[in-house]
Amino acid sequence: MSTRISTDTNLIKAMEVFVAVVETGQMTAAARLLGMTQPAASQHLANLERAYDTQLIDRSTRPIKTTQAGALMYRHATRILNSVADLATDLRHQGPHPISVLRIGMLASIATTITVPLVSLAKDQFGVQDISLRAGQSGDHEGLLRSKKADIVISSNPFYDMDGLERHPVLSESFLLVLPASYDGPTDSLEEILTRLPLVRFADTTSVGRQIEQHLRRLKLPVPRLIQADRSSMVTACVAKGLGFTFLTPTLLIDGFVEQMPMNIRPLPVAGLSRKITVVARTKELGGLPEEIAQATRDTLINQIEAQMGATGLGAVEV
Repeated sequence: MSTRISTDTNLIKAMEVFVAVVETGQMTAAARLLGMTQPAASQHLANLERAYDTQLIDRSTRPIKTTQAGALMYRHATRILNSVADLATDLRHQGPHPISVLRIGMLASIATTITVPLVSLAKDQFGVQDISLRAGQSGDHEGLLRSKKADIVISSNPFYDMDGLERHPVLSESFLLVLPASYDGPTDSLEEILTRLPLVRFADTTSVGRQIEQHLRRLKLPVPRLIQADRSSMVTACVAKGLGFTFLTPTLLIDGFVEQMPMNIRPLPVAGLSRKITVVARTKELGGLPEEIAQATRDTLINQIEAQMGATGLGAVEV
C-alpha cells in the first residue's frame, strides 16, 4: 500500500470529498457542496482509493454507498477533518483577542441590511480583527458549513440534519401577497389573480422557490404562466413594473422598498406559507458571539421592516 498521500496536502481535500460523497450519496452533489467540478471530485476520490489500495465506494448503487473499507475510512476521515477544523479554529483565535478571525455567510436578501451592524458588533464588542462576509442562498450555506469555510451562517435553513451545530432563532415570517401598485383586481383569490397576472417567484434552484412550488402543489393550484429569478430584488422589480405578482416575506421585501419600488402588499389569501431565519454556528467555538449576532440581526431587521412597511410587515413577523 502506498502511503505517499499521507504527507501530501491533498489528503485533507480527498477526505473532504469522500465524506461529502458519503453524506450526500452523489458525486455531483458533493462536488457542488465543495465548490469544485464533478471530474475534480472524482479524481480526489480515485486518488484516495489508490493511495490506500482499496475500494471505498460502491459505484453500482444509487445513492452511492460505502464498502466495508469505506465505512472504516468514513469514521476515521470525519474524526481527522474535525481535528483539522479544531486546529484551524484554535490557530485563528490566537492573539490579543479571543476571536481574531470571523467568517460569516448570510442570506443575500438581508445582506445589505445587516452587514454594517454585524461588522460593528464583531469589532466593537468582541475585538474581531479580520472579518469575511459572503452573501448567498441557503444552499450555499450548507457547503460553507460542511467545508468549514464559514464560522457562522444566517440562513433560512437550520440544518437539523448536521451534528455539532448550535442554533439561535432570529425570527419567523409569513409570506405576503405582493401585487403591482396599479393592480385593481380581486386580492382574495389566487385563482382569480392568476387569470390576470403571471406568478413571479424564486427559481427552483433556491430554497424559497422550492418551498413556494411545494405549497402550490399542496393547494393543487395550477400556475399556467411563470417568471423565475434567484434574487428578491429581481422578483420585486418584475412586480413593480407590472409584469406579474409574487409571494414574499417582509425581509425579502426590504431591498425593494429601499429602492422605492411601487408595490401593493396584502395578506396572502392562503395560510401555512412561512419561513424562519436562524443563526447557525459550530457548537461552543465562538462563545456568546452567535447569540449576540442573532439578537443584532433580529433588531436590525425588525427596525428596517417597521421603517419601510409599518404594521403591514410587522404583522407577518414573529420573534
